[in-house]
Amino acid sequence: MSFSTEPTAYHKTVLSDLQGAWSILRDAVVQSAGFPDWQQALFHIDEAMSWESVRNLEVMRQRLLLVRNKLRHAGVPDDVVACLEDVNAVMDETLEALRNGEID
Repeated sequence: MSFSTEPTAYHKTVLSDLQGAWSILRDAVVQSAGFPDWQQALFHIDEAMSWESVRNLEVMRQRLLLVRNKLRHAGVPDDVVACLEDVNAVMDETLEALRNGEID
C-alpha cells in the first residue's frame, strides 16, 4: 500500500493574495465594530471567504459587491475603506489571471 506524499513546494498565486486581503478586511471590520452595517458586512465577508466562493469566483465577486455596498457610506473608518479597496484591486487581478489562464 502506498501513501501519497505531501508536496514540499507550493506555487503562490494571486488566490493566496486574495485570501489574505479578505482576511485583513475582516480583521479591520471586527476591530472597528460599531459603525453602521458592520455586522452585515462581516457576514458577507465570511461568505466571500467560504469554499463555495473560492471555487466559484463569480460568487465571490457578487459578495464583494454586497460588501462594498455595506461599507461605502459615512461612518465607516478609513482603514476599513482602505482594506476594501485592497480587496477590490486584488479581485480585479484575480479575475484577470483567470481570464489569462494563469489560474484554474
